[in-house]
Amino acid sequence: MFAVVTRAAAVAVMLGQLALAAGGNIVMAVRMAAEAHNFTLGEQEIQSYRAARGVTPEMIEALAWLARGALDAQQLDRADGYVAETRKLIVEQLAKRGVDQDPHLPLALGAAIEVHAQVLAARGESMEAVAFLRKELAAYRTTSVAARIQKNINLLTLEGKPAPALDESHWLGTKPPPLASLKGHVVLLFFWAHWCGDCKAEVPILAHLQENYRGLAIIGPTQHYGYVAGGADADPAQELSYIDQVRKQYYAPLAAMPVPVSEENFSRYGCSTTPTLVLLDRTGVVRLYHPGAMTYQALAEQVGRLMH
Repeated sequence: MFAVVTRAAAVAVMLGQLALAAGGNIVMAVRMAAEAHNFTLGEQEIQSYRAARGVTPEMIEALAWLARGALDAQQLDRADGYVAETRKLIVEQLAKRGVDQDPHLPLALGAAIEVHAQVLAARGESMEAVAFLRKELAAYRTTSVAARIQKNINLLTLEGKPAPALDESHWLGTKPPPLASLKGHVVLLFFWAHWCGDCKAEVPILAHLQENYRGLAIIGPTQHYGYVAGGADADPAQELSYIDQVRKQYYAPLAAMPVPVSEENFSRYGCSTTPTLVLLDRTGVVRLYHPGAMTYQALAEQVGRLMH
């Protein structure tokens, strides 16, 4: 009995610490528990929230974080169980509103789709994972979740395939050359966003890379997001002017980098994560597809292999 009481007390203390650290934010509290792989705490936080407030989009997003945490812990059955519950609750929500009518729903839905596909792939069922993702893409193509689904399709299929063409109809800086015209060169595509701190941090890495590997072509696609500094709404012309200011201020070491501006490029390459780095060999075939930042050493290893 003493051990049971002690354990319960310890759980209560940890839940209190989570709530305090998260400031009452259910998503943050459960995310912290999931990242620590403490799923009991996360589940208890969700149960407590649900008893008090019912099912909300915030709670569903929190549940999706448990799925991500279980996948990270390689607890595949647990991850898929959280996914199934997340999807069930999302379906109930979508009977009342569209995917993008609440900011938490696309995050929860995208995570659930992503985790299930990665569980399938981890079980050696990559073909099934791709088929599942393509079915989901068809269902949610007109929503904000589409780019995230495409990212996961690309993670499973794009390496070893010819790079999709870029839309070059609008640009900043130097006019971007068609990818087909760069055959014979190693090409790095650097997808970035004006609000992205990790993108800015990648600039000196890419500049150093270009200095050390003469002949490496870098193209930096970006897109409109509908706002400028501080989240202020902006029309495309206003935002384009702001993007150019950001480019000149933070991307000066890459001043010669052509910058195509197109939402289609981000959709085609599944760039729901910024930066996304895509490395093409001299024949235009994708050899690296990497959502997220990379270190100089990791990139140089990949580039050096293709340059020699």
